[in-house]
Amino acid sequence: MARRIRKGDLVTVISGDDSGKRGRILRVLTDKNRVIVEGVNLVYKHLRRSQQSPQGGRIRCEAAIHSSNVMPIDPETNKPTRVRMREEDGRRVRVSVQSGVTLDAAPKKARKGADSGEES
Repeated sequence: MARRIRKGDLVTVISGDDSGKRGRILRVLTDKNRVIVEGVNLVYKHLRRSQQSPQGGRIRCEAAIHSSNVMPIDPETNKPTRVRMREEDGRRVRVSVQSGVTLDAAPKKARKGADSGEES
């Protein structure tokens, strides 16, 4: 099944301690059904003394939240929206339910080593 939330999407948190915050998806953990959102669910990570950090200390980093707690933001209305899948030009694209705008605006980049269309 195609994912409705992908890396790089602008989302808003709809429940939990950080509800109402917005951020970009940094990582999607599909096996755990969780996402890491930039600037959301910040926790302290304690560092042991080492050569890289001789003082040790603690840093703030983002922790994962459940993917059901975020909604993509509609690019047209700038509000949270649900996502529907639609066939366009033989491929499935994500579409905003509110405005009908395609969320997959930029085409995917070709992978290295993929067929570039040139003959040897």
